[in-house]
Amino acid sequence: MRHGKKFNHLGRTAAHRKAMLANMACSLIEHKRINTTVAKAKALKQFIEPLITKSKTENNQTAEKGMHNRRVVFSNLRNKHAVTELFGEVAEKVADRPGGYTRIIKLGNRLGDNADMALIELVDFNELYNAGKSTKKKTTRRSRRGGAKKVEAAAPVVETKEDDSEE
Repeated sequence: MRHGKKFNHLGRTAAHRKAMLANMACSLIEHKRINTTVAKAKALKQFIEPLITKSKTENNQTAEKGMHNRRVVFSNLRNKHAVTELFGEVAEKVADRPGGYTRIIKLGNRLGDNADMALIELVDFNELYNAGKSTKKKTTRRSRRGGAKKVEAAAPVVETKEDDSEE
């Protein structure tokens, strides 16, 4: 039984799994999209999304909090070039996104072993999906309290009836 087992171990020891996810996350940050199996893509998504959130909040926090976030991310990624790019280019691009920084697209099965393959990518770096969307930030926020503007009653429209006397 798998009681209390919340994540996929991917058939690896804990150290091997952490190293593999760190390497895959660095590759994803560097190349913006990578091909892998579906199981590894799902594990990578859970691994990298909190790190992107930490990188995004550096600019909004004090210097000590920002440095702490950078050190926490570095302890997970273990690659200073990836951390620099994450806190620079990637954080700037996802600053207004509230979450969901990655997208998994299933590709089919691999020829050699019939494994389910997937493409995992950073959402804001795909020009094809974002081509038709405007870069304008949404200014309104939905509220459940019913504070919407009331529509004023317009003046009644008077319809004019044409005479059918010409017949």
